Amino acid sequence: MATLQKSESFSLMGTLAASCLLLIALSVQGGAAVPVRSHCRLDKSNFQRPYITNHTFMLANEASLADNNTDVRLIGEKLFRGVNMSERCYLMKQVLNFTVEEVLLPQSDRFQPYMHEVVSFLARLSNELSQCRIERDDQHIRRNVQQLKDTVKKLGESGKIKAIGELNLLFMFLKNACI
Repeated sequence: MATLQKSESFSLMGTLAASCLLLIALSVQGGAAVPVRSHCRLDKSNFQRPYITNHTFMLANEASLADNNTDVRLIGEKLFRGVNMSERCYLMKQVLNFTVEEVLLPQSDRFQPYMHEVVSFLARLSNELSQCRIERDDQHIRRNVQQLKDTVKKLGESGKIKAIGELNLLFMFLKNACI
């Protein structure tokens, strides 16, 4: 009887080990991006804190008052052209990374007192999405994000102010795409 239990125990351990190896192999797949959708999610509670929500919207409002270019929209439906619903969080991760690294951090001395807290919040969200990948080629997403980056660069300082003025849109689109 003890031998039978030992045999079943080794069989179960072997099955568990094989399952773990299979999961590891599937997750690596030669270094290619794999569908790990759980990494392309943010917790709903990130968007339910009135304090940070208010500061994000107040910062956006303050910057939009300094935005003289009302003809251009950076974050909108055009950004999602050709992007599947399941890929939208990945796209927003790319927009978030650009906004934090190229717009907010260099402008961190402006639009006080909200900038520091909003940058910290968005940087934390960016970190939470750092493992977010998609399973197929992301050229179409990179092209859309590159158009946004090119528009910001073309507008110069005004483009950075516009991006800060659209933080409310970034917040809402992130929420809709990633929770």
